[in-house]
Amino acid sequence: MPAFNKILIANRGEIACRVMRTARDLGYRTVAVYSEADANARHVQLADEAVCIGPAQVNQSYLVIDNIIAAAKKTGADAIHPGYGFLSENADFARACEAAGIVFIGPTVEAIHLMGSKRLSKIAMLEAGVPCIPGYEGADQDDETLIREAERIGYPLMIKASAGGGGRGMRLVQRAEELVAQLRTARSEAQNAFGSGELILEKAVIQPRHVEIQVFGDQHGNIVYLGERDCSVQRRHQKVIEEAPCPVMTPELRRAMGEAAVKAAAAVNYVGAGTVEFLLDASGAFYFLEMNTRLQVEHPVTELVTGQDLVAWQIRVAAGQPLPLKQEDIRIDGHAIEVRLYAEDAASNFLPQTGQVLRWEPELFDGIRIDHGLVEGQPVTPFYDPMLAKLIAYGATRDEARRKLIRAVEDCVLLGVKANQRFLANLLAHPVFAEGGATTAFIAEHFAADPSLAPQPPRAAELAVAAALLYQASALANAHQHGLAGWRNVENAPWRFTLRHGEQKHVVALEVTASGDQPGFTARIGETSLELVLLASDGRWATLQIDGVRRRLAYHLDGQRLWLHGHAGNLELLDVTHEPAGAQDAASSGTVKAPMDGAIVDVLVAEGDRVAKGQLLVVLEAMKMEHPLKAGVDGIVRRIQTSKGDQVKSRQVLVEVEAAEG
Repeated sequence: MPAFNKILIANRGEIACRVMRTARDLGYRTVAVYSEADANARHVQLADEAVCIGPAQVNQSYLVIDNIIAAAKKTGADAIHPGYGFLSENADFARACEAAGIVFIGPTVEAIHLMGSKRLSKIAMLEAGVPCIPGYEGADQDDETLIREAERIGYPLMIKASAGGGGRGMRLVQRAEELVAQLRTARSEAQNAFGSGELILEKAVIQPRHVEIQVFGDQHGNIVYLGERDCSVQRRHQKVIEEAPCPVMTPELRRAMGEAAVKAAAAVNYVGAGTVEFLLDASGAFYFLEMNTRLQVEHPVTELVTGQDLVAWQIRVAAGQPLPLKQEDIRIDGHAIEVRLYAEDAASNFLPQTGQVLRWEPELFDGIRIDHGLVEGQPVTPFYDPMLAKLIAYGATRDEARRKLIRAVEDCVLLGVKANQRFLANLLAHPVFAEGGATTAFIAEHFAADPSLAPQPPRAAELAVAAALLYQASALANAHQHGLAGWRNVENAPWRFTLRHGEQKHVVALEVTASGDQPGFTARIGETSLELVLLASDGRWATLQIDGVRRRLAYHLDGQRLWLHGHAGNLELLDVTHEPAGAQDAASSGTVKAPMDGAIVDVLVAEGDRVAKGQLLVVLEAMKMEHPLKAGVDGIVRRIQTSKGDQVKSRQVLVEVEAAEG
């Protein structure tokens, strides 16, 4: 008899969907939990049963242990899979499952408690003989102690949230005078994200590779490693690209790192899936970073190169079965690369984005896997991490996998919410990454000037296509209104469209050169002239011939607002042709607005204060990150329209600063 029959997944989004897929394939019933904001989410739709566990805020829903245990009891779920993030590395949650007689599909309470603390785990690894980075992992957490220890360690150094991961509560400090401010920010982020402000300090290892080893243990004392993943391409200490195997790995180094990882796992009698993370320097020396006592975001690349389903391993181990393979039976074949599709604007300092998913059509072909939790029409809210999906490619060689992934990234249709597709495609195409030379310094050193990191105007062809689609929609509406279906007047003067992209306006002169079901146009944008034929359009896809070349493009038109799947991904254009003069927002640069939906963490000024350009005024928290909002001008704070703890909407006015004369 199996140890359990129904699995509740205590998570959301793509990982909840991914766990459900394997659970179903193994014959288990599944239960989803969801917040009020996720009532129509994909993971809710895929589950056999679903229970609402609270409001949108994570500390009232996905992080409330009692609500999740109650949902399991209500539905008869006798096992819980935590996914990753949220409560996945919370020892109290694992303990609550145990107390309720529910199988926790993960490691023991003791292992989670020890390895969930960077401070305690590092002490344990030093005792076990695993190589570690010099630093401070003491219990005293006052500023005076941390300042003294930082002087001992030397600069540059890393501040890390002891309880954290994903780059939250992590800061690189170059100079002593930066330390106190960075400690404050790191503590605040760590407290908000993980419920603990405890920190550790470590000497910064410059230009290393970030290499992690996938380990697995069972309840019979067996522990194996399933190769490595290179996660060196990072931004703000968050992984952007992950791949297996590591491009510079040798059999000897893999064995040494794998055995060190197994030693780390054995030190805590580890059971289930875990990841031991190391920094690897150019000499081949490696240092323990942390152990994650859960399934990793990047586990698909390991699955693809080993041919194993790691979630299936988790479930079988939790049911008391031995590991399905011995160490000598584990093989690595081919290459896999994964990228994370985020709702963020790379051209605006990676500002997280909210909005509604109007179109979602993932590009799937041989060797491509896409893990996601998206459905068309769903909102992307400020309450959760901005990761929308994971795109993974497998190939016989690294270059084959890389080439496939570039195509998949470029061709995935996501309209309605800005995402980082162009940033990802450009990273994958960069010569340094292509040759396997990327370290953790890659983005800062080789990618800072990439066009994806700065606002780019729409291409002439994209503007021409937009004008043609807007014309077609207008002509069809007029024909329908007057009963003149199919009518076109090609004698009229060129139509002039004014299209706004961000704060910039672009004028397109569109001359209708052919009427009928496949109208033709000459479009002029500045000095550029293009010939177009609109061959077909159905509200989702348009087929056009542009200067003799036929292309098929995804689009979504809602009144005067057009979303087009363009060269940079999701392109949003607003038809302001008939907008009255001066109608565009004319607020002065002294007005500070919320860049997205979120919560106000702090207001640092009062009405009447004199402020300097660049001075921090308000701190906004959204999508698990803090965003500092600063004064755009020197002047005096005339009005504050928000308070600490407020929930605010995108573009809501928060502070008004009257610019100083002169």
